[in-house]
Amino acid sequence: MKHQKQHWRKKSYQKVTLETKLLVVDQILTGHISNKQASKKYDVPRTTITYWLRKYNTLVQQNNGMSKNDEIKKLKEKIEELEF
Repeated sequence: MKHQKQHWRKKSYQKVTLETKLLVVDQILTGHISNKQASKKYDVPRTTITYWLRKYNTLVQQNNGMSKNDEIKKLKEKIEELEF
């Protein structure tokens, strides 16, 4: 008896508009929905949503003109200030 191999098919997704991406990111950052809920609601993989969030945070940080080192330095100063 021969066993037939069933080929696993990768799920295909539709392209998502920039407006939808920003909407999803905004809803997650404001706490209205979680990554998992957004994934189901908009039929987008969670890894893709995580990528959007990372990219969005990078863009926001670049627009603020603050590097990670500057941000760390500022936070350390704030901690020292609060400790006094």
